[in-house]
Amino acid sequence: MSPQANLYVIAAPSGGGKTSLIKALLQRDRHIRLSVSHTTRAPRPGEIDGVHYYFVDQPTFDQLVSQQAFLEHAEVFGQRYGTGRRQVERYLAEGLDVVLDIDWQGAQQIRQTFPSCCSIFILPPSLGELERRLASRGQDSAAVIRHRMAQARAEIAHWQEFDFVIINDDFQSALEDLHSIVRHRKPRRINRQHKIAPLLAELLESG
Repeated sequence: MSPQANLYVIAAPSGGGKTSLIKALLQRDRHIRLSVSHTTRAPRPGEIDGVHYYFVDQPTFDQLVSQQAFLEHAEVFGQRYGTGRRQVERYLAEGLDVVLDIDWQGAQQIRQTFPSCCSIFILPPSLGELERRLASRGQDSAAVIRHRMAQARAEIAHWQEFDFVIINDDFQSALEDLHSIVRHRKPRRINRQHKIAPLLAELLESG
């Protein structure tokens, strides 16, 4: 790993806006690379193999696990996801910063291998907005959305394990926070703690 390179772990509940924020960050900063994960789920409309994910079947995923080809892997919503070791290590050796788009389970595993990584958790502004975002995708049934909402609380409960928390209440402001953390290790909106506590109280209350 080059001393100039940094590894960033970004996690969020489904619908938190993580993927859109990462995409905008990559467009803004050409020194950053995204690690493309492997997954056993089927591609969604518009997704391209090797660009959004490496789509593999269960036997292939099992083989990659046995070969220790993943830095981390986890099961999320019944599907398996893994971060390829070779791609991440190559980017870091080239002196490029790397972003991992993973969940809290993967973040725990990455910290064991890269204790100096910077971890960032994205929070939605409210449960109502989180549900609206999930519904607006038009990809999931009402039952699946209810399950994702319940799962979101379990994911958000791990927020304290992360170095930084960003509230994605306004996309552009959240992007500025994310880029500031990546470049300066501090969010642009530094006086946000008074908003995080009541938000977490709402997000974590039992349904």
